[in-house]
Formats: sequence, C-alpha cells, structure tokens
Amino acid sequence: MSGPYCTMLLADAGAEVIKIERPGRGDPRRSIPPFAQRDGVKKAFGYMAYNRNKKSLALNVQTEAGRDIIRRLAGVSDVVVENLRPGAMEKIGLDYEGLRVINPGIIYAMISGFGRLPGYQSDYSTRPAFDIVAEAMSGVMNLIGFEDKPPTFTLYGLADVYSGMIGAYGILQALLMRQRTGEGQLVDVALLDNMLALNERMVALYSVTGNEPQRGKLEHLWPRGAFKCKDGYVALNVPDDIVWARLANAVGRPDLVDDPKSADGTSRAANAEFLQPIIEGWTADRTRQEVVDTLNEAGMPTGPVYTARDVFADPHFRTRGMLVDIDDPEVGTYTFARSTPHLSSAPDIVKQPAPALGQHTREILEGLLGYSREEVDRLAAGQVVGISPMPPET
Repeated sequence: MSGPYCTMLLADAGAEVIKIERPGRGDPRRSIPPFAQRDGVKKAFGYMAYNRNKKSLALNVQTEAGRDIIRRLAGVSDVVVENLRPGAMEKIGLDYEGLRVINPGIIYAMISGFGRLPGYQSDYSTRPAFDIVAEAMSGVMNLIGFEDKPPTFTLYGLADVYSGMIGAYGILQALLMRQRTGEGQLVDVALLDNMLALNERMVALYSVTGNEPQRGKLEHLWPRGAFKCKDGYVALNVPDDIVWARLANAVGRPDLVDDPKSADGTSRAANAEFLQPIIEGWTADRTRQEVVDTLNEAGMPTGPVYTARDVFADPHFRTRGMLVDIDDPEVGTYTFARSTPHLSSAPDIVKQPAPALGQHTREILEGLLGYSREEVDRLAAGQVVGISPMPPET
C-alpha cells in the first residue's frame, strides 16, 4: 500500500503518474476482496482507492525489452518510486545506480521495511516487512489496547499509509533541492523509521525520565478516552488543570476542581477508578450531541466517536470535500477519502478512476517514448507489454 498511496498523493496534486504493473495479473491488490461489481465486471476496493488519477503500463520487466522501456521512461521522468522487496530492483539493473547513469537528475524513492540508504543499513535491511512488523518494533503496538490484554494492531495499514505520506514529502524535498543543485538523489523511506518517529513521545519520555509508557495506563493525566453516552461514545481529553476545571463545572461537580483526588493530572490518573463513574454517570444520561454541545460550549474540545456510517452522515466531511465521489465507467460511482491538505490555489483534486490494467500502455509507449504502432504490436505479441482497451464511457 505504501508505494501506491505515495504516488496517489502526487497524482492527486497533479503529477502524471505511470503505474508499472505485471501483464495479466497487475498489482496484487486488484485481486483482493471486497469488490465493486456491475454487469459482470468487478474491481477491488483497495486498488480503486489508492490508484486514482494514474496511468497503467502493463510491462514485463523480466525481459530485456521490458527493462529497456523502464530505462527510456527514466530518461524522461522526474521521479521513480518502488516498494518491492529489497534487492529486487538491483537484480534487474533498475536501481538508483543503474538509472542515474541515464538521468542524473532522477529522484529515486525506495520504500522498504527497514531502510536501504548506503551507510545506514542494518542487519534488518534485507528483510521483507508488513505494516504490523513496523508497528510492533517501533513500540507503537505495545501501547495499543488495555493494560490486562495483549498488544493489538492499530488502524489497518497505518504504517503503509503514513510511509506513503512521508515518501511523497521526501520526494518533494528532493525536487526542491534539485531546483537548487540540478542533481537527483535517493529518497530512503522505511516503515520502521516512520513509526518510531510517529511514536516520538515514547522516545522522549524514556530518554528524559527512564520510564516506559504503559499500555492502557496514564500516569500524569486523566481523563483521556471514550465515555459512553445514550447513543454511543464521546472522546474526552483533559491535558491540564484548566480544562479539568471546565469539565468538572460542566458536569455539575465543581468540588472536584480542588479535591486532592483530582486536583492535578497525576492525582486524577491515580484515582481514575473513583472519577470514571462520576464522569460516565453524567455522559450516560445524555446523547452524544448533547455532551458535545455542552462541553464544547464550556471550552472543552469534545467529539463523538464515529462509525463509518456516522462519517458519511455528517455534512462536515462533504463541506470540506473530504468524501470524493469517483465515477468508474465499468463499476459505477464510489466514494473515497480525499488526500490532504487543501491549498487555496488548488482546493479540489482530479477525480479520474483507477485505470484498467494496461489501459495506457499504447499511449505511453507511442506518445511519450516514440515507439511506432508496429513496435508496440510486436511487444504485445511477445508478451513484453499488455494492452487493455479503454473502458466504455458511461
């Protein structure tokens, strides 16, 4: 997910992104359910979500002719992004060292589990990785869940998506540097690096105090978490004594402001079992909206804990343009999350559907690289490239 998400961000921002896929099968996410279906055509939601606004080139890079096409593409491109298993691109001569000879200005972003920049490689660098491995080894997974339960995973694909964002960020830095120096460079993106950076509070706390934060247990602040209402939950966070006073007064317990059991964050954390029923006793008699309105009016930031249905029902997300409807000519219109941020000069994004496998093969080879139609036909016949017709217009 990390490479496709990285390049989706760039495509949403207006970059021309050419996705290289294996002929016949394409990106593995094309075959992972669930699927959107219509008239016998089905498309995987994961592929649709992360590959909008791109062009698909179906190319067999295990052939010399296929590798030659990559080299010609590198000669006219600004950026290469790959998130294959470490060593895969080196084996076929399409790594940074191989492509910079063709284009010294190329920006080469490689996304891996543990990092591959020369001089910064560890014994882990050649390992494959999934997102959950980075969550585990960064200490993030150890902090998710309850004190008396095992560590658990976070948002599915968090390390992948966040690494895709960092990859796009690094690419933009490298492009800015190239404007000043004229030189390309490697952008080394590691899932484990990114999750450790995201877990910065754990690192700083251990460095300064020698203490390890514990799963499901807060030592210096309370409350922080979900509190039950009539119709769901609201999320509360009290980072200091000022906000605590606002909460205590709002729930009709001003005595708790100066009570030794709750006068400061450390005391509140130590006495959470005493305080939890008081706060939740107040929220349980009210709807989420009533709690949110009352506490926000009191100056305490509060929000409902939403389900997917709640997100789609709240007009805020449509007003912000964060729910994007994309019309796929083969399976219909579906809604996806918009990439961020919003820019005043470009408040909207392009909304082209994810491409069919090989949909742009002929366009890229003939229009961008100068192959003749007959040459492309021969490459297709030799199974070097795959060509798919344009999807029908709706």
